[in-house]
Amino acid sequence: MSDNNADEVPSEDGEVELPADQQQPEGTEPDLGRDVSADMVVDEDSTDDLLGGLQIDSTADIEVPDRLVDQVIGQDHARDIILKAAKQRRHVMMIGSPGTGKSMLAKAMSQLLPREELQDVLVYHNPDDGNEPKIRTVPAGKGEQIVEAHKEEARKRNQMRSFLMWIIIAIVLGYALLIEQTVLLGILAAGVIYLAFRYSSRGSDAMIPNLLVNNADHQTAPFEDATGAHAGALLGDVRHDPFQSGGMETPSHDRVEAGAIHKSNKGVLFVDEINTLDIRSQQKLMTAIQEGEFSITGQSERSSGAMVQTEPVPTDFVMVAAGNMDAMENMHPALRSRIKGYGYEVYMDDTIEDTPEMRRKYARFIAQEVEKDGRLPHFDREAVEELILEAQRRAGRKGHLTLEMRNLGGLVRVAGDIARAEDAEFTTRDHVLRAKRRSRSIEQQLADEYIERRKDYDMTVAEGDVVGRVNGLAVMGQDSGVVMPVMAEVAPSQGPGEVIATGKLKEMAQEAVMNVSAILKKFSDEDITKKDIHIQYVQAGQQGVDGDSASVTMATAVISALENIPVDQSVAMTGSLSVRGDVLPVGGVTYKIEAAAKAGMDRVIIPAANQQDVMIEDEYKDQIEIIPVSHISEVLDVALAGEPEKDSLVDRLKNITGQALESGSGSPGRGSPSPQ
Repeated sequence: MSDNNADEVPSEDGEVELPADQQQPEGTEPDLGRDVSADMVVDEDSTDDLLGGLQIDSTADIEVPDRLVDQVIGQDHARDIILKAAKQRRHVMMIGSPGTGKSMLAKAMSQLLPREELQDVLVYHNPDDGNEPKIRTVPAGKGEQIVEAHKEEARKRNQMRSFLMWIIIAIVLGYALLIEQTVLLGILAAGVIYLAFRYSSRGSDAMIPNLLVNNADHQTAPFEDATGAHAGALLGDVRHDPFQSGGMETPSHDRVEAGAIHKSNKGVLFVDEINTLDIRSQQKLMTAIQEGEFSITGQSERSSGAMVQTEPVPTDFVMVAAGNMDAMENMHPALRSRIKGYGYEVYMDDTIEDTPEMRRKYARFIAQEVEKDGRLPHFDREAVEELILEAQRRAGRKGHLTLEMRNLGGLVRVAGDIARAEDAEFTTRDHVLRAKRRSRSIEQQLADEYIERRKDYDMTVAEGDVVGRVNGLAVMGQDSGVVMPVMAEVAPSQGPGEVIATGKLKEMAQEAVMNVSAILKKFSDEDITKKDIHIQYVQAGQQGVDGDSASVTMATAVISALENIPVDQSVAMTGSLSVRGDVLPVGGVTYKIEAAAKAGMDRVIIPAANQQDVMIEDEYKDQIEIIPVSHISEVLDVALAGEPEKDSLVDRLKNITGQALESGSGSPGRGSPSPQ
């Protein structure tokens, strides 16, 4: 049974109306924290500087907003959706890279929900069927009062029972001792009376309800994070009772436990990595969303709790599901349909345009992280500028800033820890630079280890000329480059000629091999139908090779082997290759260039379209020359050694392509960067 259910009151157009103190004036949009702060000083004449014209000495001068929704950086579209969804009580699914603000927006939504009357949920013993406890909802705070009232009543009953029991025991003992003069009989009778009273008192204890959901202390709508929750934690459970008979059993209603779907009633249920939920849990979650109520039963079939099933418990929550791109593949289609049909789907941006306003917000983000941690010194102006430069660098795109704020926040905390260890008043640029070296990812550490090991064993060749060997560049993880040599050998075929590539190539890399085959057929004078071309990715490792960013490297190695023209080993290269020989842009170009510099290379070839994305550290700028190219002929002109043979080959390629290069047709600038 259910009392005092507080439902929202729809207006004439069907929308849920906010209370008067939360409504915006007509014709205005709600403030979502788009400005840093109304009283911050901004110099409009110097908005092109790294702080966007913000006039501060340190982050201590920046005011941090109180509301979580105002603290989210860069996800304006997602914040608008969250506001609309909170007002209308709609479900939301947010898809994007980790650390882009999904969980923060979900928490913010619980603060934005209309202030409805929160509810407590009580579960009562059912005298008709002990295995079907009754459910009652009451206004928040009333649940504790009801339980205390029942406990007080039970205490009074027990006191009366105890008083009556001791009177009866005294009478029996007096009768046995004074009249019958049999002490043993009196003691036995007193024991029987004591056990009878204790057994009967258990029935009165069963009348005390169990407070299943307590919202007495909640001032805003509840927020429950059910990420990775097992079935019992998500859907509720009934504890197993080892004493199931003989008057020692625990009443069924006392063993009922609320799940996250019940605790989030009138609030927000957040589930990150939604695809990792068991498929049966997803189906039951879908039922709870659709029905607005869900009974609690034991989740283990072998437990005594499996016999217990309560009346339906309210589950009127707003669902916020989140995950990476692969979350949609393994998510139950019906559950996704429920969310999409009654809410919104939002893609979280990875980067945002680099504007003065966004730079000011990044300064505020650093102030937020310092305030949240509570143990870090504030960052001075130069330290903030260095962090904004790092945000530009991590974006991997010209004129953009990264929105993977969790990783950037980690750098803030490491820099602050270094400053605190030195008892510094402020965190400085030097602390940030040291933090960047100290907070390298596992992939970066592995890449540096590979480079050092290859130097120890002379695996890295950074000088001389070698036929069929090219220093390619790859990315490990998202932020670390590594030199990966590619070798090619041409041998007579025993049957139809084929291209054989080894090194645990994944699908995209295998397709790149096919593209290289097309180029070879077009540009080579050799009859490759009678030859086998072997391509080896040296020390590709257990992770294998993915992406097509080594196709320029493969083509150069194979052409070198076919034409018997050596390759300059002081040159490294990266780039995707079209079947027409155009060099297309790839991802991670900054990290690849730095890896080439660490390995001792003198020059690095990159796609011309990636030239605007290069943001290497200052220490590498004088160590390596960056050569942008647009066509395979330009790659060969730089990489091949041996002037007469090289010049003849390059001239032949230019004659084949005609005027395409000069007119700029097929420009690689129209391509999109590959993941690697």
